[in-house]
Amino acid sequence: MEKIRLSKLMSEQGLCSRREADRFIELGWVYVDGVQISELGTKILPTQKITLNKAAQAQQTGLVTILLNKPVGYVSGQPEPGYQPAVVLIKPENQFIGMQAGKRFQPAHLKNLAPAGRLDIDSQGLLVMTQDGRIAKQLIGEDSRVEKEYLVRVEGGLAPAKLALLNHGLSLDGQALKPAQVSWQNRDQLRFILHEGKKRQIRRMCELVNLKVTGLKRVRIGQVKLGNLPEGRWRYLEESERF
Repeated sequence: MEKIRLSKLMSEQGLCSRREADRFIELGWVYVDGVQISELGTKILPTQKITLNKAAQAQQTGLVTILLNKPVGYVSGQPEPGYQPAVVLIKPENQFIGMQAGKRFQPAHLKNLAPAGRLDIDSQGLLVMTQDGRIAKQLIGEDSRVEKEYLVRVEGGLAPAKLALLNHGLSLDGQALKPAQVSWQNRDQLRFILHEGKKRQIRRMCELVNLKVTGLKRVRIGQVKLGNLPEGRWRYLEESERF
């Protein structure tokens, strides 16, 4: 059995991100079969047991994940000319408390906060931003199987055969798309459930069947729904919520 880099195994097992793993190792917070490991690049067998000490666990508990109802006109990640990144909306006056009192905003919650997935400039709805590498990997890792649900307003006719193609049979960038779940919500709105997230995927899929997208809103990621979160507002992921 071949040995694998410890940080890679920690990421694959969902203990933390690769970057966090390297930092935890440097700090001496990682143990393999009960033995402290502090040397970067250490390789171990996949069958060996990896544990984190209480300091690492406590640090992970303090990491925040934020749900934002992104309006049209904001980019998910890096700013682009003429557009602001969605993270500028994460400020105290935009926090949505709802019916229950939750944790309050702290400037430290913006440190290393990054979007876990994209949502185009001209799309709106649920955007997840997190400090937690485990959640980022769960949502956008190569092996992610988390569903994303969208409501899509369209113009144009759609024969049954073309609807079947939207569900399965289309390719983008020379690669076959994974099966999707696409159905009519009403006369001008489709419901898409995807298990992948290629750039502008839904818009490009619709173009292939001669539909024009006039509005796109993400309403669910895994088990977490956008719900009654107002546009432009954000809230913390609750401890009871799981993607």
